[in-house]
Amino acid sequence: MEMNASGAPSEAVGRAGKLLGGSRSVVVFTGAGISTESGIPDFRSPGGVWSRHRPVTYQEFVSSREARAAYWKMKREGWNEFAASAPNPAHLAIVQIERAGRLTGLITQNIDGLHLAAGNSEEKIVELHGNNRYVKCLTCGAVTGMEEAIRRIDGGEEAPECLECGGLLKPATVSFGQEMPRGEMERAHEYSTECDLFTVVGSSLVVQPAASFPVIAKRSGAKLIFINMTPTPLDAIADVIIRGTAGAALPAVVAAAGLKTRVQGIEGEERAGRQLKME
Repeated sequence: MEMNASGAPSEAVGRAGKLLGGSRSVVVFTGAGISTESGIPDFRSPGGVWSRHRPVTYQEFVSSREARAAYWKMKREGWNEFAASAPNPAHLAIVQIERAGRLTGLITQNIDGLHLAAGNSEEKIVELHGNNRYVKCLTCGAVTGMEEAIRRIDGGEEAPECLECGGLLKPATVSFGQEMPRGEMERAHEYSTECDLFTVVGSSLVVQPAASFPVIAKRSGAKLIFINMTPTPLDAIADVIIRGTAGAALPAVVAAAGLKTRVQGIEGEERAGRQLKME
């Protein structure tokens, strides 16, 4: 069987490209698999953070200083890799889909902020699980950059508290046991019902309720493309499945659709500005 540069069968890439080229309302749904190529470890994989640290639930975080200290220790351990990460070719391919006028929305399970850093429009991005580049006070709602919290931890604070009101500071991400953000869930549902093509990139599709969106899209008449290294529980409903890395396979699909895979206008200074804005 002929293979292309992504390591996926050329026939599958060609079929996916044809679907993308013929679509006018595309939703892209991304998971950890798109960001591992940017140097961000998958928490669930062997050797990932959760193999070394027990996840702290939201209820534990708010009720136990010891749990908060353990949570912040985990966050600090992975911060340097996280802060050094940059968008990879898969992120840039999604930007090209948007610049071609095809992208209705971008739903992500990731908390790394790399889609905004790559150049996707903020108003199109739905961060289902929040953003790890920010810290939020659970009492007054004040939002600050994660860098400041990390500096305080490095200075000896085990569980930093809000400098405004003394409330608990927590990364602006959704923890186990914490309610999913209603506004983001509603926007993701709307995107899923309105698109004619729903493309999953690097998601295991096992985390609910996020994994329900491809099903919603399919029931609403959309075609489904899955780009993953491994099978998912929803493979049976996909129209095209591509086994390959996101950074190679998604640009190949964009190229097959007749969309240029080289994203213009995202220079180093602009990228750095986006990163600084997030932090």
